[in-house]
Formats: sequence, structure tokens, C-alpha cells
Amino acid sequence: MNISTYTVKPKLPAVLKPLEEIARNLWLSWNYDAIQLFIRLDYDAWLQSQQSPIRTLGMVSQERLTQTAKDDSYLAALKEVYDRFQRYKKGDTWYRGSHKDVVAYFSMEYGMDVSLPIYSGGLGILSGDHMKSSSDIGLPLVGIGLLYRQGYFKQMLNADGFQQESYPENDWYNMPVEKKTDKDGEPLKITVDLAGRHAVAQIWEVKVGRSSLYLLDTNIEENTQDIRNITAALYGGDKETRMQQEILLGIGGIRALRALGINPAATHMNEGHSAFLGLERVREIMSERGFTFEEAREAVWPTNIFTTHTPVPAGNERFDLQMMDKYFRGWPQVLGISWKEFLGLGRVDTHDDRETFCMTVLALKMAAYANGVAKLHGVVSRDMWKGLWPGLPLNEVPIGHVTNGVHPRTWISSGMLDLLDRYLGPHFEDKPTELKIWERIDRISDEELWRTHERRREKLVAFARERIREQYKRTGADERRIRQAEDALSPYTLTLCFARRFATYKRGNLLLRDPERLLRLVRDHDRPIQLIFAGKAHPHDLPGKDLIRDIIHFANKYDVSNRIVFVENYDMNVAKYLTSGGDVWLNTPRRPLEASGTSGMKAAMNGVLNCSVLDGWWDEAYNPEVGWGIGQGEEYIDEKLQDDIESKALYDLLEREIIPLFYDRGRDGLPRQWIKLMKDCMKQIGQSMSSHRMLMDYSNHFYFPALKNYRRFSKDDYIEAKSLAAYFNKLNLSWAGLKIISIESNAKPVMQRGDMLTVTAYLDLGSITPNELQVELYYGTVSNQTNTIADASKAEMKWVKNEGNLNLYQVRIECVDTGMQGHTVRILPKHEALIHPYRSGFIKWA
Repeated sequence: MNISTYTVKPKLPAVLKPLEEIARNLWLSWNYDAIQLFIRLDYDAWLQSQQSPIRTLGMVSQERLTQTAKDDSYLAALKEVYDRFQRYKKGDTWYRGSHKDVVAYFSMEYGMDVSLPIYSGGLGILSGDHMKSSSDIGLPLVGIGLLYRQGYFKQMLNADGFQQESYPENDWYNMPVEKKTDKDGEPLKITVDLAGRHAVAQIWEVKVGRSSLYLLDTNIEENTQDIRNITAALYGGDKETRMQQEILLGIGGIRALRALGINPAATHMNEGHSAFLGLERVREIMSERGFTFEEAREAVWPTNIFTTHTPVPAGNERFDLQMMDKYFRGWPQVLGISWKEFLGLGRVDTHDDRETFCMTVLALKMAAYANGVAKLHGVVSRDMWKGLWPGLPLNEVPIGHVTNGVHPRTWISSGMLDLLDRYLGPHFEDKPTELKIWERIDRISDEELWRTHERRREKLVAFARERIREQYKRTGADERRIRQAEDALSPYTLTLCFARRFATYKRGNLLLRDPERLLRLVRDHDRPIQLIFAGKAHPHDLPGKDLIRDIIHFANKYDVSNRIVFVENYDMNVAKYLTSGGDVWLNTPRRPLEASGTSGMKAAMNGVLNCSVLDGWWDEAYNPEVGWGIGQGEEYIDEKLQDDIESKALYDLLEREIIPLFYDRGRDGLPRQWIKLMKDCMKQIGQSMSSHRMLMDYSNHFYFPALKNYRRFSKDDYIEAKSLAAYFNKLNLSWAGLKIISIESNAKPVMQRGDMLTVTAYLDLGSITPNELQVELYYGTVSNQTNTIADASKAEMKWVKNEGNLNLYQVRIECVDTGMQGHTVRILPKHEALIHPYRSGFIKWA
């Protein structure tokens, strides 16, 4: 059947035209007044549209539009919102530099708004908050991702509580995306090679305040059905689909930016999915300038940033050699390197021909800057990937950390935001980088804060009841069971929320380990608790699905389904109710498997107190003023023992601290000590875990240096990159022959604090000159247990003279620390164009 297609848009009266512009910019997702415009327009249409502003406009009758166009109250509200929107786009920002060159931010998923379902969980929500915050502070940053026809799955539980999935199709013409066109009005397209076949992708734009997110889409007529399906579903399909998606994201993403006329001077790989972009950037420079692979790699290495989110080796994407051969066999010829060298880019051990190709390794090797997403995760990541820098002490492995953050105005409930705006002042919205403004929370009276929070708990309970009722109806429950949903939960009871991806390591059932103890708390007549669970298990994760079913079965078996409930289809909408309406946010991962986590941050900014294992972000944020820690940060080999100990610790916290504190009310009915915790929590977490703090950290540590590196290295036909490539070629040939012949010092068996120690090293440099090496004294306290230097200090040794074939280096240091001290000497690369000296394979110890 030959179908002609065209797009129909709503016919808006002239005075309502600003609604369409607002609807097509996700600025509205963190401005509740803007959302209210669409709710006021037609509440039923808003609900039926599943909270999509653009679809709402298309569903409202022409009669209603005409009527609204004459409503002076509505028009006044529209004008106020639209004026604020225009002021936002044109206003001053924290960043005031050039936008000529940009940082391109690559992510597999983006959780922007419920109206754009192209996210699955934490990684996507982080990417969405990253984009929103970059808009707020005015960064020269664009996002790159994929436009999924089905997004992530919709979760439904059957009558037995077992998760089932459906994959509704996204209707892009009623969503906040716009197809990009060329000067002739034709869709802008790029191509990538997929094992000898051309895949064509068109480009869509999502406006995010001042910023833009570009999404690639292969579901077009030029492609065969299998290629059209590349962008069918997020994390769908098999391993080969993942390979195709990651080629499209990394290689196609760079080509899309070029087609749009955007120069990705620096690139940020959010997780390893997009790591192939490093190869494409190298290929571009080689093609344009006739560079060698080494020269081109040195040109892009200082401008690449990589963030890892996965604290377990199995979670890092790997492709077998057969898959690599199918999709990349032609690349070595393009890059001018051997097949073994090409595969070595994705291997920890470049000599192991059996090792598979790891995207995380490729990203780490192609990026000058790398980080984990929490302080503890930085430690875990350095230990995981230390094999890439053999011989380098763990604390010097060049992987730092930037702790994740959340976008406050997206995640703080509208009622709480109204309260904060009144007491914190206009800078809370206009200048989000002024984090000290959170200190003003103490100005809010206990009464106002508590009443605001209680209203959120009431809304959460009403929302959960409605969801449970719908769930019962869909699964064919009898009328009695459906009526029970009306009485589920209480708006006055201490409410614990547990909502996250249902993976086994997150231990969603930890609180169920002692049924008798839990039931005593749930059924307590005077001081009860209630639990709300939500979260999706991966479609192929049967143990995760069993966890969900265990919770449903527990509630039914002990007849507490009105006090222990599971809200299905966890998404941004559900998350907003839970993170603002609960009293305690529960998190029970096995340390150290939670890279960061962000849901607890959202809860904290709403005054919801965290009770969590000391893992991820909570490991660095926890103190007794802001919530509760389960355990002391212990790690266990015996998982059953761990579950027993930590579940008992959780029960103890509930019985001895959390429940008494919540129900300890004064004559005025207020839990004053609880409210004090809420205020301290909001103050501290609001400042430390704001995504604006996160973006300033990324900017100062990575983005600004990377953009500066781009300007520096691209000068004079990349002369510094060529020099660096030649330098490393020389080191490659000479490094093995480099020798530290001997070390001498004036150390006596016993030294006094304040004595000066002189250390001399004799080196055989072979063909390398003294100014091409960094020779360091590595010294500090010697551990009795391991006979290694702990918390070492470093001092650069100066070249003094030649003695025959040897080069003499020397340094003087003061004896400061007491106890057993020791020292050794090491050699590292030294070149004025190096961002840091820690390059894989280049460290020589005495």
C-alpha cells in the first residue's frame, strides 16, 4: 500500500502561539508554571496525553482554544511564563566565554521528561540533568544520543506479581523533537558503514533551554528493516544490535555534528557506549591532514573526557573478536596500523590475543581525562583498571571522580519549590551556581516546612492508591480487592520508599528477611510504618523479576498489602511522587557495587531523609545530621552473612532511632527533631549534590582544560601533537634500554626530624636526553605489613652532570615524618605537550 504522509499541527489562535514554542522546549520540564498552562488548558487532555504538552495541544478542541484565547486570566499567566522563558534564554550565566567550539556530550540515554521516553534509569536521568544544568549555566555543550522508536519497556505486573513488558511506539510528531533539515528543506542525514552496508540516519533536535540535544534515527525508508531496527529500542536486541547502536552513536554522532556545522572541539563519553568516537576523530584528522595514526591520536587525546559508571567488570561492554572482525576489519588499513594494534586499543593486555575488545578500555586509552561518579567509585575504578598502567601506584592511576548531582528544579516538588523560592530569594532560580543560598533554609519555620511535606505525602498516597486500583482492575481482581485499594496506605504514617532498578545487588528484599520483626513494625497500632516499592527489572533478569514477585507475595501472604505496596512502571513521573512524598528513602546495595546513585539526592532535596548502606554518593555525603547509615562501610565475602548483619542493622535503626524520632511529637503535633534533620539534610545535600556543582566540577577540571587543549594543539597544523607523537615513537624504541644503575644517599640508620636528606641516582639513558624524562624521588612511610611506601610524596630530581655513560640526578628533601621511612627512584615521560605523564607502559622503577 502506497501511503502519502504529511504532518497536521493544531491551529492555535495568535495570542496562544507562545504555547507551541514553550511545548517544544524542555525548559518547561523544570518550570511547573509552564506545565500548569497545559493542565489549565484541558486537564482531561493532559492526562490522556500522558503529560505530553505537544500532544495536549493537538487534543484540545478548537472550541476550547478559541475560548481560552479570550480568557484574560489565562493570557496573563501565559505572558508571565513566556516572558520568563525569554529572559531565561537571554539572561546572564555562570559561563560567559565563547560558544564557537563546543563540548559534545555523548550518552546512550537521556531522561529529560516523561514526555520523551528515551531513558531506562539512572544513567539516563543523570544525562538529562547534565543537559539541563549545562543550559542553566550557559555552557557551550551539545548532547548526542539515539532516537528510540520504542524507548524502554513499559512494566506491568500480572496477578502473580511477575513483571511483564510491553513496548509502545513513540509518536515523534507529538513529542518535543524536531527533524533537522538542510538548506533545501530536506532531512539532514549521515551514513555509517556497518560491515560493508550503509546505514543512513536522520537527525532530530531536542531543545533544552539554551542547549540542544541531537538524536540519530535509522527508522527511514532508505534502510532495510534490520537497519531500521537499530534505533528500535533502548538496550533491546542482541549483542550485534548493541554493536550497531554504539557505532551509530560514536562514529555517527561525530558525523552528525559535522553535518550540523558544529565543531566538537572536545568530547565527553558518558559511559563506554560511545567510545568509537575516538576512532572517528582520529580518522578525520588523518584524512584531512595526512597525519599518521600516532599524530592524530595525540591531537585528540587531550580533548577527550570519559566518565565510567560501572563498578563491576561484567558491566563493561565487551565484544568478541568475531564481532570486531565483522565490523572493523577495514579500520586498521584506514588508520595505518596492524589488526593486532587495533584490537590492542580495547585490551588491557595488548599481547593477549584471546582478550575480547572492551569499550571502557578503548575510552580510557583515548581520553586524557577520566573519572568515576563518586569518591568511592573513583577508588573502585582505579583498582579495576590499574592493569592499564602497570607499575603505577594505585592512587596515581589517572582516574579521578566527579560525584553525580541532580537538577534541583526538576526534582523538588512544586509545593516545596514555592516555599524555597519565597525564603531563599530570586537568586535560588536565577543564579543556581550560588550554592550557599541553601543555608537560608533555616529561615523557614518548622510549621511551614512540615505542612508542605505532609501535603506531598498525601499526594503520594493518593497517587499510589490510584495506580494500585488500576493495577487490580487490569489483572482481573474482584471488587473487594479493588475496593481495598481505596484504603491502601495512610497519609499520616511513616512512609519508607524503595525505588530503583531491580537488580539483585540492590537487595530490594533485604527488609523482608525477618518477617516477624517487619510485621510487628507494619502492624503497630500507635507507631506504624508503611513501605512503597517501585522499579523495573531488566527484561532478561529473571532473579530481578523474582525479587519483585517476592515483595508482592510477602504482602499477600501476611495480609499487609494495604501497608506494603508495589507501584508498577517506575518512570520520572512516579519518581517525582516518591522522592518528594516519602519520609525515608531506603537504599540497600552491596557495597561497593553502587557507583553513585542519584535518587537519594532527589529525596534529600525534598527533605526526605536517607537510610542507606554507605555506598556510592552516600558514602561521602552521610553524617548523623542528614540521615542514617546502615553499617560502617564494611565489605563482605560471605553474602549471606552480609545480608543477615545488614538487615538486622536496618531493623535496629528503624526500631531505635527512625520510628521514635518520627513519632516524637510536641504539644503542637510537630516532630521538631525530625524537622531539624530535614533542614540540615536539605542544606547540606542541596549544596553538595546539586547538578550545578557537578557541572562546575566538570567544567573546571575537564571541559575548560580540554577546550584550551584543543585551541593549543590545533595551532600551526597540530605541531605539538606531531612533536608528541614523534617523542613517544622515540620512547617506544628506547624505553626498554633505560636503566637506573644505582641510588646513593646520605641517610644514616637514624635521622632526626628536620635533617636534610640528599639522594643521588645514576641513570643509563641510552639515546634519550635528560630533558625528555621526569626523574622522581618517591618517598614516605614504609608499611611494616606490605614493605611498600604508603601515602608517598614525590620530588623531582634535577640533572646534575654526566659521569662517563651515566647521567647523575640529585634532590634534597627534609625529614618531616617520623617512623620507618624509605625512598626509591622512578622515571616517567616528560614533554611540554603532555597533559599528565601517566601513559600506559611508560614507568620505570629502580
